[in-house]
Amino acid sequence: MNKTQRNFMVDLAYDIVGSFIYCTGVYTFAKESGFSIGGFSGLGLIINHLTHLPVGILTLIFNIPVIIFSWKRMGKRFLAKSLKTILIQTAIMDFVMPLLPVYRGSPLLASLCTGILMGGGLVLVYMRGSSTGGTDFLILPLHKIFPHISIGQLSILMDGLILLLAALVYGNIDAALYGLIATFSCSEVMDRVLYGAGSGKMAMIISDHGQKIADSISRETDRGSTLVRARGTFSGLEHDLLLCACSKSQIYKVRESAHAIDPDAMVMITEMDEIYGEGFKKPDTTS
Repeated sequence: MNKTQRNFMVDLAYDIVGSFIYCTGVYTFAKESGFSIGGFSGLGLIINHLTHLPVGILTLIFNIPVIIFSWKRMGKRFLAKSLKTILIQTAIMDFVMPLLPVYRGSPLLASLCTGILMGGGLVLVYMRGSSTGGTDFLILPLHKIFPHISIGQLSILMDGLILLLAALVYGNIDAALYGLIATFSCSEVMDRVLYGAGSGKMAMIISDHGQKIADSISRETDRGSTLVRARGTFSGLEHDLLLCACSKSQIYKVRESAHAIDPDAMVMITEMDEIYGEGFKKPDTTS
């Protein structure tokens, strides 16, 4: 088996396992608990509630025109892999899930399980450079048409409209609220798994004692820093700008080190989704 065939088999295994986990969340928990979720799967659940048509087929139907529309923008290879994943997901949703037992307990627990399982399944799919399609394929083209609206705002808007529709169709606001919990849980799981291992903090420190602060940070946390000269546009004066990437558990010591040396130092702390390099996650160089 050559490398191409081996990669295809690995992709296929990830697609099957990831789609099974994802479909378990949608079918076993959301569908039987009377609420919808965001995205095309959510639209599929809403129409299934009205017509009893299969959720997987409905999701596939929604995806086909979007895939055609995005063919040139997203790249043929990526869309071809995504179409394979969508077909596998459709088969599992409509032919495997109905054979398995469903959960009919607390809707709140069902919404949490829906989000966790959806997030876990999507992580496996994304790790192999594929996608389950859905509204994500619409968001990027829409962002080009409306560049003043951020991708995150477009995503929230589209999911919000679907959840609002769910409340109207199901006849109660709980259908939207439980769907909101599931959608949020899914997003959190994806962020934690995809970025959690390589996430961290970035401290940007402006002071006149940059080297002393850097030495203190190094002693306290064993982290290096980058020191550059910066000019304030209001005062016209030059100051030291210190950049220090560290783990979340170390950021308190970094801030304390800065203020112990210079109580007037300006310390700005930001969240970093991923940090690659010495002392952090090693870049993946495998294809």
